Amino acid sequence: MKERHILHCDCNGFFASVELLCYPELWDKPVAVGGDSESRHGIVLAKNEAAKKFGVKTAETLWQAKSKCPDLIILPPHHDKYRKYSKIINGIYLQYTDLVEPFGIDESWLDVTGTYHLFADSPARLADMIRQRVKLETGLTISVGVSFNKIFAKLGSDYKKPDATTVIDQNNYKDIVFPLPVQDMIYIGKSTQNALNNMGVHTIGQLAAMPRHTLEERFGKHGLQMHKYANGLDDSPVTAYTREREIKSVGSGNTFSRNLIKMSDIKPAILSLCEDVGTRLRKHSLYANGVQLTIRYPDFYTFSRQEKINSTCVTSDIYAAALKLFIANHDGQTAVRALTVTAIDLEKEKRVSQLSMFDTGREEKRQKNEKLQSAIDKIREKYGSSAVQSATIMTSDITKKPKVNPFGSKEE
Repeated sequence: MKERHILHCDCNGFFASVELLCYPELWDKPVAVGGDSESRHGIVLAKNEAAKKFGVKTAETLWQAKSKCPDLIILPPHHDKYRKYSKIINGIYLQYTDLVEPFGIDESWLDVTGTYHLFADSPARLADMIRQRVKLETGLTISVGVSFNKIFAKLGSDYKKPDATTVIDQNNYKDIVFPLPVQDMIYIGKSTQNALNNMGVHTIGQLAAMPRHTLEERFGKHGLQMHKYANGLDDSPVTAYTREREIKSVGSGNTFSRNLIKMSDIKPAILSLCEDVGTRLRKHSLYANGVQLTIRYPDFYTFSRQEKINSTCVTSDIYAAALKLFIANHDGQTAVRALTVTAIDLEKEKRVSQLSMFDTGREEKRQKNEKLQSAIDKIREKYGSSAVQSATIMTSDITKKPKVNPFGSKEE
């Protein structure tokens, strides 16, 4: 089988770098992009290299960042600019291959197996050429990982920053990859990292050496996937840029203007998020087979719980599941700072479940609700989101327009 040549291109401090194009005098000063430092939405969305040296981290609050770096300069975000530059940079990538797969707004995989020889004598040389073009044409820098699969290519782009090319090939991957912390590998989150550490697995090399059956017993299919990735056996393809991207989840969240304690506040807060999720599901003709609720407390402790539901895009179904999750997992006393409702396990077609003779009326009601909500969607699209509102939301003072992904995860 012919060896693949995959590039992973990662823009360095993307949001901050785009903002600094307008403030070149701040380039060497510690800068972060974030929300209003006077509000409860004030978190670090991005930081430059100078701020990183002070230990400033993405997703921490601005006051935490300021405590580490008192001279930190905070710039407001401009997402329209980020989308513009993302499109320009991906346009550069597309001049070298049509197999360009964005991963968020600031990262992309490129499969140059069949095209690199048209431009350079090696994939690494092509990576250097692309870095220089991006810098020349946009003023931004990227780091590029070059490898034989997507997972190691991404590790390569993270290995040396900023503005660098790192080659991880069949000959050197054990020397470069195996000593890295296990959490550096994609798809290993904090909880999985902790579980692996408790098993004595702290590096990717230790993960690669673990028996497959042990990982499968502990983590299921995800354990087998981690073992495969750690050993460089990833064969997932780089999808074409023009291919329609699969929507894997639809979420909406809000950090509220005040802490919520009473159910009279919690219910409209959850309902407003569910309305946003339901509207977007119907817009994309998607059906959810599960709901996830994420709760954040004032001390920033955050956790998520999930519930399977019958295939639906109806807001009331999503709300019922989200409210059930809240009641089952909240002590009824601790104040809530932020909530996120996410529709998961999405499909383009509604799953057909086995109905008993007693369920037919319920299904007819569900179909009527779906048609009714689609009609409401059209009214809101024409006259504005406030044209039709539930009484629960109208009478609440905390149901402001949701902010998607308040916990620092990537958008787009």
